[in-house]
Amino acid sequence: MTSPDDSVQTSVLGDAARIQLAPSARVVEVLGTTFGQAGHELALVGGPVRDALLGRLAGSSDADLDFTTDARPEDVLALLEDVAETTWDVGIRFGTIGARIAGREVEITTYRAEAYDLESRKPDVDFGSTLDADLVRRDFTINAMAIRIPDFSAGQAPDLELVDLFGGRADLDARLIRTPGTPHDSFTDDPLRMMRAARFSAQLGFEVAPEVVVAMTDQAERLSIVSAERIREELMKIIMSPAPRRGLTLLVDTGLAEYVLPELPLLRLEADEHHHHKDVYEHTLTVLEQAMVLEDAHEPVSGPDPVLRLAALLHDIGKPRTRRFEDDGRVSFHHHEVVGARMTRKRMQALRFSNEMTDDVSTLVELHLRFHGYGSGEWTDSAVRRYVRDAGPLLSRLHKLTRADSTTRNRRRAIALQKSYDSLEARIAELAEQEELASMRPDLDGRDIMRILDIPAGPVVGQAYQFLLDLRLDRGPLSSEMAEEALRAWWAARPE
Repeated sequence: MTSPDDSVQTSVLGDAARIQLAPSARVVEVLGTTFGQAGHELALVGGPVRDALLGRLAGSSDADLDFTTDARPEDVLALLEDVAETTWDVGIRFGTIGARIAGREVEITTYRAEAYDLESRKPDVDFGSTLDADLVRRDFTINAMAIRIPDFSAGQAPDLELVDLFGGRADLDARLIRTPGTPHDSFTDDPLRMMRAARFSAQLGFEVAPEVVVAMTDQAERLSIVSAERIREELMKIIMSPAPRRGLTLLVDTGLAEYVLPELPLLRLEADEHHHHKDVYEHTLTVLEQAMVLEDAHEPVSGPDPVLRLAALLHDIGKPRTRRFEDDGRVSFHHHEVVGARMTRKRMQALRFSNEMTDDVSTLVELHLRFHGYGSGEWTDSAVRRYVRDAGPLLSRLHKLTRADSTTRNRRRAIALQKSYDSLEARIAELAEQEELASMRPDLDGRDIMRILDIPAGPVVGQAYQFLLDLRLDRGPLSSEMAEEALRAWWAARPE
């Protein structure tokens, strides 16, 4: 690690930044007095300091508050006994205690000096004794600032001292992501920091310093020792950021994507069969951005939607495996949606996503081309019912994904596609009003089937139920008498 820059000294926190801490004033006062009277140091550190200086804590009552102290974890628990509403173990072996104080949730961590073994996924933790040593181990200069929290018991509010040993405030002004020490040492200590650089770039719109990018490229392979769960969390923070293209592009350019989402850089090798984009990779990032716009621009309004964003990012990952060169010179990707759905499921399982989220995203990937069979509106009511039935509760997301996937530069064609989808949505709404499509079921239920056919529960009842559901999709609602007549005909025609 490099030593702190002697030209960058501690300074009194400016009035503007102090104002940004106003929503946290009570908990800061309580903790400062509690730790100060016990003879312990306490500092607000990391993200809250960065966000206060950026003005992002203004008016916020639920922003994360992270503190660091020279007190050991057992001493922290003892100190909080009389002031905390409740405490919990966030990671006591790593020195972190969680607490709720004055209505706010906080984390308090003992000064640390941790490093990864070259082959280990878990850090070795050594508790430190000084704030300076704690700050030098942190990931980036913008997160390596602290505000010393004084003892407030004297009655007069003291000045809050900003500790900025590595030029973090200047890097905030320059919108730059740098490491306190050398990037190589920082990423050796914790390889996940390479993904965090991409994440902060996407969240804050900052540039990553050239030497940091070089280190990310050189050390990308070290990401392989990090657990799938930690990688997933950072990936989702990139995808859910205001500018995910920035973060994803950095992952691809540095080679980190090979260890996170290897399907993504492969899209750079594929030419879009419609020649709308430089390649499928650029098309994919455009679809993601257009899906983000539709989150709140198209009913129903959803806000940032992880399922929709993941589906947009993964919707074409089956193209490299299905690429074919046709006789007329065009490139085709037949059935890439089916292959892509299987690949999506496999990748999400590897990253330890929940089963529900994996099912939802995979379904959207598989269905994202279905609309293109609609053409000029020649679908039958049966086809519209099946579209709704197959999408199920994902229908609104499928609408948005399909609209986002229209990235043609041909304005006339783009307008035609949007009008065609408007027509399909109108037909869905009309049929839904007439037939309650959202709760579509056969006209007879399982008990009716067993009574009419005089059979016990078993696989045959399920087969009969599916026959009636298909009939319902093809012909719309039937009376009980007509449904029973069709069921008996199906039963009589079954092979013995």
